[in-house]
Amino acid sequence: MNREKRPEGTPIGRRTMLGMLGIGAAGFAAAPSLERGWEGALATASQNDPTGLTGLLPNPSGFRYYSVVGSVPRKNETDYELTIDGLVDRPKTYTLADLRAMPQTRIVHDVLCTDGWRVNKTPFEGVRLTDLLAEAGVVNGAKALRFTCFDGAYSESLTLGQARRSDVLVALRMQDEPITHEHGGPVRLYVAPMYFYKSAKWLSGVSITDRVIPGFWEKRGYAVDGWLDDADRTDGPT
Repeated sequence: MNREKRPEGTPIGRRTMLGMLGIGAAGFAAAPSLERGWEGALATASQNDPTGLTGLLPNPSGFRYYSVVGSVPRKNETDYELTIDGLVDRPKTYTLADLRAMPQTRIVHDVLCTDGWRVNKTPFEGVRLTDLLAEAGVVNGAKALRFTCFDGAYSESLTLGQARRSDVLVALRMQDEPITHEHGGPVRLYVAPMYFYKSAKWLSGVSITDRVIPGFWEKRGYAVDGWLDDADRTDGPT
């Protein structure tokens, strides 16, 4: 999810929004391909909607779309990179092909947003973050991770123990399809036992640090440890 402020830009007119509402409602009774098209249009519109009205429109997937910037560059096989650095023995940069070639883990879990919406039993698939940490060789004194994103603004954090849980992924697939740009693709963080703002979209960097550095929303009052109410809060292996 990433709950963020609305970006600056030309507001979407009321007439346009009402038209979108009618089109979207009609599309739900049509073929799945039309539903996917509606979701894409809604995602694009929400990126430039300071009014917040797009959040009121019906959405068959249940997800809502947010960004902290006006636009986000698109990345694919030709230019995507994920850098692991900081307090490690072997800093490394992974391409999308590198990540796809690694063992993949599939997790099915409910997605919950602090705004109150949820999407039940959502499958995510990708590389366990703990496997990437093992390849990098975390050094003594490491306590936490800082995640950065290629939108140029968003950031997140986890403790080292949390990052080593088996239900934390560098995710490449969502709902059994490659993660779309609107959902934070081609690669995003997925932290199953925490609220969705912890699952940073458009992931581009993981830095191992000697302390927790609060992320974008934590600096604005959100909990640093965004555990779901029913989550197993065991920090994870050390």
